[in-house]
Amino acid sequence: MKKVFLSALVLAAFSSCTDNTRVKNFGGTAVLNLQSDQKLVNVTWKNDELWVLTKTRTTADTSYDTYNFSEKSSWGVIEGTYTIIETK
Repeated sequence: MKKVFLSALVLAAFSSCTDNTRVKNFGGTAVLNLQSDQKLVNVTWKNDELWVLTKTRTTADTSYDTYNFSEKSSWGVIEGTYTIIETK
């Protein structure tokens, strides 16, 4: 009975989290697709919120890149990764 209760509790905790909270606090991966007219400049965390700085794509921006924003923890246990894709 304890295992069922614990499993239900863990499932409820993970299902109630946003992608940002889950990736930052519990590890794992998430993907963010930018709009086709946007170019990534910078990305950072503010508490559990992911802030993405973009600029409008110009004719000089010819490549569409994929970025990995990853945590490297001191213990190497719970590490999250956000993949940010510039879409065509």
